[in-house]
Amino acid sequence: MEILKQGNQLAQKGQEVYSLCLGQPSTPAPGPVLEAAREALESQQLGYTDSNGISPLRERIAKHYLDEYNAHVNPDNIVITTGSSAAFTAIFLAAFEVGDRVAMTRPGYAAYRNTLGALGCEIVDIDTGPQTRWQPSVQQLEDLKAQGKSPAGLILASPSNPTGTILEPKQLEAVAKWCDDNDCLLISDEIYHGISFGPECSTVMSYSDQNIAVGSFSKYYSMTGWRLGWAVVPTELVQPVELLLGNLNLSAPTLSQFAALAAFEPESVKQLDAHVERYAQNRKIVLEGLRLINTPLLAPADGAFYCYADVSHLCEDSAQWAADLLAQKGVAVTPGIDFAPNSQPGDGLDPVLDGKNFVRISFAGSTDEIADAMDLLIDFTRKH
Repeated sequence: MEILKQGNQLAQKGQEVYSLCLGQPSTPAPGPVLEAAREALESQQLGYTDSNGISPLRERIAKHYLDEYNAHVNPDNIVITTGSSAAFTAIFLAAFEVGDRVAMTRPGYAAYRNTLGALGCEIVDIDTGPQTRWQPSVQQLEDLKAQGKSPAGLILASPSNPTGTILEPKQLEAVAKWCDDNDCLLISDEIYHGISFGPECSTVMSYSDQNIAVGSFSKYYSMTGWRLGWAVVPTELVQPVELLLGNLNLSAPTLSQFAALAAFEPESVKQLDAHVERYAQNRKIVLEGLRLINTPLLAPADGAFYCYADVSHLCEDSAQWAADLLAQKGVAVTPGIDFAPNSQPGDGLDPVLDGKNFVRISFAGSTDEIADAMDLLIDFTRKH
């Protein structure tokens, strides 16, 4: 967001800026969603809803799990939230106490770390890299247990932000079983489901009703600013999460809830899948650009709309490199430090995986924008 702010300041001064830093679609919500919103404006009061959301939307999301994954989910276990961000905050508050140990991957989404830290939890980093396809493994969890660091919770994301990697179903099932067997709450960030380039996405709800799955209308459904997400939570956490949501937000945006019912319609899916086809084309452009500047892409970018690229052969500090790229070429990318705090002596983390060695490139924009931005990035690299 800081990079985005700097880019906006440059744009206000008249410089053309290419935003490859923000993880949001460049397209509006599908046509049926927009039409449903218009109808709701005319026919609904649009006051507060129940804190856990309107019943029709919870029922439709449950049907989505059955249709998409053959996973049976009780609508009563679904809570509708103000984006996935509110879901994570409520879940962390409901499930963990101050001092609880919660594991997450390095690299991983910064908001997990920041929110857990603000709530007084102890974050345990699990280094992921090429050897584990940038996802946590059962062996790494066993290693934590052997070190006396068994976590109370594990957060994983598939597809991942920033790497885009997807856990294979058997690996996800194995991690879920380990968490079940070791009294570890598995929280699965599934907000990029629907955006994949080969591997299929699977949900933790296929393996145990004691897991938590978090979803969102922001990414695949192209409804970022509508601020709508959901979580499937175990029965014992439904009321605590619902009460917390009532205090934090009262309810998720009512207009968004009614409109989101249309996001699952065939015409919506047709439009959204066309976006994924564009992301696939954009991905090819980014991968080819990285190849031309000899930048290794250690993460395979199976899904989402990110490439996590190693730029250690180009600079000593990716944050400064990104700042120079923005200032000189107007291309905004995200430094890896957002996702992978640098290792410190004695912490057991691999310095090769430090965020100072990486940048995240988002290819969620238009194809022309991505192509022009990569041309500028290549030119910057060759002259820098």
